[in-house]
Amino acid sequence: MNWLFHQFPIYQNIGEEALKYKLDNVKKISKALNEPEKSLKFIHIAGSNGKGSTSSMLASILYESGYKVGLFTSPHIKKYTERIKINGEEITETYVTSFIKRIKESKLNFNPSFFELTFGLALDYFNYKKCQICVIETGLGGRLDATNIIKPILSVITNISLEHTDILGNTIAKIAKEKAGIIKKDTPIVIGDMKIEAKKIIESEAIKLNSKIIESTKFKSKLKLFNLPLLGDYQLNNLLTVIASLSELNSMKFKSNNDIIQRGLNNIIRNTGFVPRMQIISKKPLIIYDVSHNVEGISISLDTIKNIQQGDLHIVFSSSKEKDIESILKIFPIKSNMYFTKSSNERSVLISDFKKISKKINFSTKKYFNDAKSALKNAKDSSSSNDTILVIGSFFLISDFL
Repeated sequence: MNWLFHQFPIYQNIGEEALKYKLDNVKKISKALNEPEKSLKFIHIAGSNGKGSTSSMLASILYESGYKVGLFTSPHIKKYTERIKINGEEITETYVTSFIKRIKESKLNFNPSFFELTFGLALDYFNYKKCQICVIETGLGGRLDATNIIKPILSVITNISLEHTDILGNTIAKIAKEKAGIIKKDTPIVIGDMKIEAKKIIESEAIKLNSKIIESTKFKSKLKLFNLPLLGDYQLNNLLTVIASLSELNSMKFKSNNDIIQRGLNNIIRNTGFVPRMQIISKKPLIIYDVSHNVEGISISLDTIKNIQQGDLHIVFSSSKEKDIESILKIFPIKSNMYFTKSSNERSVLISDFKKISKKINFSTKKYFNDAKSALKNAKDSSSSNDTILVIGSFFLISDFL
């Protein structure tokens, strides 16, 4: 594992320079593994927000339907093996080390990225375990994401917002074009609730490829049939996308019914290890962990907070350097007590930068901490049992606590 994390660049740690933004390397890895993807069936999921929730809901429901389900997600929160699961069970460390040994012995004549190797490992493992269906979450973008060597039976795009603009493009249209890259010829595509500008581009690409378009919003009447045990109204949009996907999968003989869907939703954490957004950690004070990390995601989370907030709002915030920090800070309530901190990840925004950016905004209080746990402790010490503490801004920040 140490070799895997240090031999190759890892986006989780160093960002854009770790990207091998083309498919050549992952295709070579696949070939060295005897092309395991050719023996598997896939659901391929992209999107700016919600793709992790959608992937986990689908995997949980398919598991409850009796299928052997592979699930590939990123990043990991606590440990590497979270990225690759079958029916909720993480890949074994023994299999990971045996795979790395095989890769080292194969003496590749190129340097693949951490993510390319990890996806190769997932394909190899899912094939070895004879998964009946595999749910694959893209890492970044779509068109040139390492996962895009697969030929799915169903593609899903949850939504589109401005993210990773230095890599994917600085407009909704450019980002939509990249996400639309997962659409394959004659393969149905489920479209989540999104801006009309993005939707038009995705529909245009689907029409070119003769791909059937399934709009999730046309399934709204079915929402009342289910109880979603996840906090946040935005999860209803993800559930709509899941319902639309299941409707199409039913026609492909991957059967489910309303009872199975509800069981899958109820058991999502047990069946997939899913770490939900808006996770309530305690009630006095109300402490919520949230992995939202871009303007749209954080804005949606703040809308949910308005409905459940008690007392004063204390926000422990960290972020990665490539994010639009100034735009994010502008959406936080001005009466918030802010605790700016640095996560243990290398890409975390420095405290000196937080001080410069936050200078323009007159929050109720502003404090700065080089250590995330010290920031949360201070937030607890500064709040009453009737207040609300929101820990938000980065997967890596939540990882420091979990």
